[in-house]
Amino acid sequence: MSQTYYLLRHREVPNIGQIAVYRAHGGYEALRQALKQYQPDELVDLVKRSGLRGRGGAGFPTGVKWGFLPKDGRPRYLVVNSDEAEPGTFKDRELIENNPHQLIEGMIISSYAIKANEAYIYCRGEFLRGYEELSRAVQEAYEAGFLGDNILGSGFSLNIFVYRGAGAYICGEESALLESLEGRRGNPRLKPPFPAVAGLYGMPTIVNNVETIANVPPIVTYGAEWYTSMGTEKSPGLKIMSVSGPVNRPGNYEIPLATPLRRLIEEYAGGLKDGRQLKCIIPGGSSVPLLTPDKLDTPLDYESILQAGSMLGSGGCIVIDDSVCIVKASHRLVKFYREESCGKCTPCREGTYWMADVLERLEMGLGDERDLATLTDVADNINGKCFCPLGDASIGFLVSAINHFRDEFEAHVREGRCPLGAKVYDTANY
Repeated sequence: MSQTYYLLRHREVPNIGQIAVYRAHGGYEALRQALKQYQPDELVDLVKRSGLRGRGGAGFPTGVKWGFLPKDGRPRYLVVNSDEAEPGTFKDRELIENNPHQLIEGMIISSYAIKANEAYIYCRGEFLRGYEELSRAVQEAYEAGFLGDNILGSGFSLNIFVYRGAGAYICGEESALLESLEGRRGNPRLKPPFPAVAGLYGMPTIVNNVETIANVPPIVTYGAEWYTSMGTEKSPGLKIMSVSGPVNRPGNYEIPLATPLRRLIEEYAGGLKDGRQLKCIIPGGSSVPLLTPDKLDTPLDYESILQAGSMLGSGGCIVIDDSVCIVKASHRLVKFYREESCGKCTPCREGTYWMADVLERLEMGLGDERDLATLTDVADNINGKCFCPLGDASIGFLVSAINHFRDEFEAHVREGRCPLGAKVYDTANY
């Protein structure tokens, strides 16, 4: 499908990860423009007017978030969250591996806007290639004069540090990320205070996602009006959607927000393989509720997806066909959250354990009629009662699966087996 890329420009420009190639195709011109034509507060206003929303999951307006920083003279920090561990989401990985200078340029502009002189990239531990590419690109940027003291003669100085995590999902939560960045165990902090007031080293800190910051250079280049010409009034601009599952062309797709879900699946991703029938879709990564096929015409924007009963989240679109056992899928996802729970709060620590245990019994054909009530009761005791969002993330798919496919759960109890013939777990090797 023919399209113009902005965030995924490396697909049109080979080797754009090299600074010479990046600059030959307009790289760092947005930085030059930002430093020459804008004061920091004017850049914050530009991002506000663009309507750019955070692409990490919450979708909070980026310019508004920048505006929360207190004007008290303390040092400020920018931290980029590249700890992409949400199942079904792999957009940030492609960006940092193939076009790291796009992120670095966005970081310099963003740091100038929020008046920060130090910035950090927290990279997921498993992203070795991304970490290496970012480290190389940062060094290239220093050598070219885009980092360090008095950047392009503007009087603005910035140092960027690349930090590699150790592979903990919880560190995708911004306060746990900051704890890890400071050298401690990656446990979430109590909020308030929020990072904008007391973040890294207790100083005002903005934490933004990779894709969010990658949007900043094209906004500077083309303007806020260009950005708001795509999507909707409340959800403007471009979004990278990661499509996985039994589709003909899985991968990342850069689309205007409000593109129909059906078009993403059937046109961009090529539809389902081998004539399979769609069972459901997880539209925003494993932590959000599923959508059934009757929601395929829902526009992919934050408000429409929420109205349809789910969330756009990180944009990890997981396609599930009719051969998949919904109970087994629920067990697999809940087991992931059980393993990744930091254990700090009781509802998440105990709740994920018991949900996984009950779902395993159902899959083994050992469940009874009380198990569904137990699952919904435990989920209710997790919902909104945890220290951080991981607890709520663990129940999103499960609760919606019970609501939409209750007959399949009941069939596991009634027949003492999976009615779809899914292979049961071997308890001896579990």
